[in-house]
Formats: sequence, C-alpha cells, structure tokens
Amino acid sequence: MPHSESAERSDERRMNSATASAHPSPSSHVSHERPIVFVVDDDISVRESLESLIRLAGWQPQTFGSAQEFLSRPRVFVPSCLVLDISLPDLDGLELQKRIAPVRTDMPIIFITGRPDVSMTVRAMKAGAVEFLIKPYGDEVLLGAIQQAIESSHVALRREAGLRSIRSSYASLTPRERQVMASVVRGLLNKQIGADLGISEITVKAHRAQVMRKMKADSVPDLVNMAARLNPPLESQTGRGSLDEL
Repeated sequence: MPHSESAERSDERRMNSATASAHPSPSSHVSHERPIVFVVDDDISVRESLESLIRLAGWQPQTFGSAQEFLSRPRVFVPSCLVLDISLPDLDGLELQKRIAPVRTDMPIIFITGRPDVSMTVRAMKAGAVEFLIKPYGDEVLLGAIQQAIESSHVALRREAGLRSIRSSYASLTPRERQVMASVVRGLLNKQIGADLGISEITVKAHRAQVMRKMKADSVPDLVNMAARLNPPLESQTGRGSLDEL
C-alpha cells in the first residue's frame, strides 16, 4: 500500500474513533411526554375554557394571551398543535402563522374566530392551516380537529428525527468516506471510484464498508435514498475534492 494511503487510513481511524461518541442519537431530542396543545387567544375566558377541555381530553394545555408571548416560548420536541385565534391585539393570527408555519411543520395550526371572513379563511388554509372553526363550535368538533393535528405532528416528528439521524451519520464520515459515498450513489463501480480518487480498489472497498456501517444502510438503494434526503442532495456533488458539511 502506498505511504499516502496508509497515512490517510491512519488519520481516518483516529477520526472515526473521535466521532463515534461525538454525535448523540437524534431520538434523544424527542420527548415522550404527552402531546401539547398550545392555545393563543386574548380572551381569558376562552383560554380557561379550552384549557379545561384539553386537559380533560388527556393532552397538555399551554395557553398564551398574545402572539409575542407564544413566540418567546422555546421549542420542544413533543407532538403538538396550535389552536390560534385569528384576531389578536399585537400580532394577528395570520401573521403569526406566516412566521412559524415554515419552520414548525410538526405543529399543525387550527384557527378559531368569532368573526368569519372568507378571505381570511382562504389565506389561512392556503398557508397550511388544518382547520378553521367559527365560534361557537362544538367541543367534539374541536377535539376531533386536535386529534387529527396531533397525529400529523407525530408523523412529522418521526420524519424529522429520521432526517436528523441521517445528517448525524453523514457528519461522522471522513472527507474520503464522503467522496466514496458520493461516487457509490452515482452508481460507479469500485474500480471506477479508485481511478477517480487515485486510490486502490481494496481501499475503496474498505471506505465503502465504513460508509455503509456509519450510515446504517442495509443496501446501496438504501444509501441512495438517504443521500436523496440530504440537503444539498449528495448526487449533485462530485467525487473529487472535499465535500462540504451540511
């Protein structure tokens, strides 16, 4: 084996050892507490009524009198949904939705209002609201909407946890392993990868085995699917050169 390959393998063994304990499992970030139903409404009587209803249904209620008060709360990785009054004193419900919907896909929004407006309803639903309820509404109607929203939140959190796991595994790869992974995803054979990277076929096989182990991939198609979920997609990255961190 050429000296450069031997030195590279030695460096990567040290890096593998160092990264083995540096990336905690993403599942550790997901709480197993009861689902939370957030309520944002400036009417204290509505907040108190919904708090009792939600608690009786078995969920955790957390109520806020304003959008700003809600925004100041740190994010938790618990299945959740937001019951949101569309008319608020500082930041209205539609504006709050605009701020949080793109970054909180795991928290479906249910709008409630005492003053129905078709244009507001259309805007809210186009922006991703799962329900738009007009006061007065029946308790069962709201509870049904909350149940569906919580189920959607469960799915979104599992999907997000899976993506974090893939990113964590990818971060544990050495630069050479990332190059080999990119080439494998592109469909190159070991011999072609070796020629492209200037290393022996035996060394390619060793790197490839490390990639499969670290990425927890059962097969090449499995690895391709993982690569497709990375951002930017791995397929667009070339074999030569250092691959950037995601």
